[in-house]
Amino acid sequence: MAVLAVPRAFALDCSISAYVLGGHPGYRVLMCGDRYSAPTGGASGQPSPAEPIMEVTPAHPLSEVERADVVVVPGYEDPHLPIPESHLTALRRAARRGARMVAVCTGTFALASSGILDGRTATTHWKYAGLLRRLHPEVDVVENRLFVEDGPVLTSAGATASVDAFLHVVRTDFGAEAADRAAKDTVSLPTGDPDEPRYADALTPTRASLRATREWVMANIGSAITVQRMADRSMLSRRTFIRRFERETGMPPMQWVVHQRIRRARSLLETSDWSVERIAGATGFGTAANFRAIFRREVGETPSAYRRSHGAERAGGRPVGCS
Repeated sequence: MAVLAVPRAFALDCSISAYVLGGHPGYRVLMCGDRYSAPTGGASGQPSPAEPIMEVTPAHPLSEVERADVVVVPGYEDPHLPIPESHLTALRRAARRGARMVAVCTGTFALASSGILDGRTATTHWKYAGLLRRLHPEVDVVENRLFVEDGPVLTSAGATASVDAFLHVVRTDFGAEAADRAAKDTVSLPTGDPDEPRYADALTPTRASLRATREWVMANIGSAITVQRMADRSMLSRRTFIRRFERETGMPPMQWVVHQRIRRARSLLETSDWSVERIAGATGFGTAANFRAIFRREVGETPSAYRRSHGAERAGGRPVGCS
């Protein structure tokens, strides 16, 4: 994993990938770039009082970006200012070679400037979404999302949202169990869904009760769960419950339930020798045929194929660190 040390980069954004992935042996994180002399201020050339900037000195050459499996572009001050052409060229070459690209906050602007986001959906910090849309009309800008995944490209809303994005990378590469361990190691919530909103418009008095309902669903994931049962537990009408649930989670109630069932099924496929029939019953999918069909639709492969690629026998990898 190569972190591209762009000029004016936020040091926190540069270190988050190592923070999240540092406990897994499958990743090695390198800080890469050119040794450059660049202004650390905004468009006026003066330091921004709202954004603490620290100079990030890469320990590895820019050429490592072109060879990496994953390339991280951290956020940086003042996305109006251009990124060096050498950096954009390295990003394009890495993308053409098939590397996964992950942008943190305003790092999305660098990917957009390189052309990698042309025709793709992306997000960035809410303060800069309008600017991204104006400067790069060829990008489909989505607001109010933790992160957006479009093919091999992930863009996140900000520093804390990128934690979710990197946990998603771990889940994709090594499974749900590894992602949950990484979340625990970093004292983070379990990896979120890319469709979750990144902020709430308002905190409502019912937020706590809906959280209790979600916790009840997780504790009873193998039982018959309906919207009406969830609404009754929340002491809300069905219509009001659906509206507030969607506002809180960013998705309809039963879609959220399916996501939780898939997450539990992934964990069982990775860590147990249970049959597909047993997992189907334990996760609320009912029959094995129904489970196979929904799992393939949501994950993109059959349960058996997922177990082969993410099961307990898959382990090891390269040493991890940030250098």
